[in-house]
Amino acid sequence: MRPTGIFRSVRRRGRCKKVRSFPKNRSKIYRRIGIVGGLILLLSGCASSGYTWGWFAVSPSTTIGRRNLLFLIKGLIPTLSISAVSLSISVVLGLVVALLGLSKVPLLRGISRIWVEAFRSVPVLVMLLWSYYGLPITLGIDLDIFTAGVVALALCDSAFEAEIFRGGIQSIPRSQTEAANLIGCTPYQTLRFVILPQAVRHILPPLGNQLAYMLKISSLVSVIGLGELTRKANELTVIEYRPLEIYSVLIFEYLIVVLVVSHLVRRMEKRLAPNQQD
Repeated sequence: MRPTGIFRSVRRRGRCKKVRSFPKNRSKIYRRIGIVGGLILLLSGCASSGYTWGWFAVSPSTTIGRRNLLFLIKGLIPTLSISAVSLSISVVLGLVVALLGLSKVPLLRGISRIWVEAFRSVPVLVMLLWSYYGLPITLGIDLDIFTAGVVALALCDSAFEAEIFRGGIQSIPRSQTEAANLIGCTPYQTLRFVILPQAVRHILPPLGNQLAYMLKISSLVSVIGLGELTRKANELTVIEYRPLEIYSVLIFEYLIVVLVVSHLVRRMEKRLAPNQQD
């Protein structure tokens, strides 16, 4: 009879050895303990160092702290806005480039490969600076800060999105396409109603990673003057002269935003795959 309960039998070298099986939620407990332990180590390091910490500058219990926290939070909307717009454009561009790469025409495949290799090789910060300062000179296009940031982030991220879509589409068995052809579906109908709905389940986790990545690299747009989270922290540091306290709050801001986004992506994964267990 197969053992059940908290112990299970494992046959090793002719003998049965009882091995303890841990509950599934034990990993979550360990994760929380690790986070709490890290915070304790951080606070203990703050207390033992020679630096005089001035948490009053960002403490919600003081008037100046509440004012500074509200100032920092004002950068949340620009961060979310530029990340969402840039990711939406990069997903569309990535899908188009991926379809070109899967084409039977060598010229289209070459265009796709050049696009991916070019924008995947250029640093995001360099593309931001070139979009904001270079486009007005070379093409006569005068872009505002937000638009220049969207152009740079979307172009650089589209190369990664193209590879994600290509891998997701190629993961679908060829028999699905053949079955769609047998029932008279056009290539467009096959892609829309057969291939992409199945590929979305495969590409959703990497798309969630790209969204978290986009939220983080949006901080680079502060270099050209967008008033997002990092820019607000830089401006407040010049006023209050408390860089460690302010940048510590900035870390927690990004941490909370990314954790919320990751949680929403996991919920979407479960809804798309209801029969799969954690």
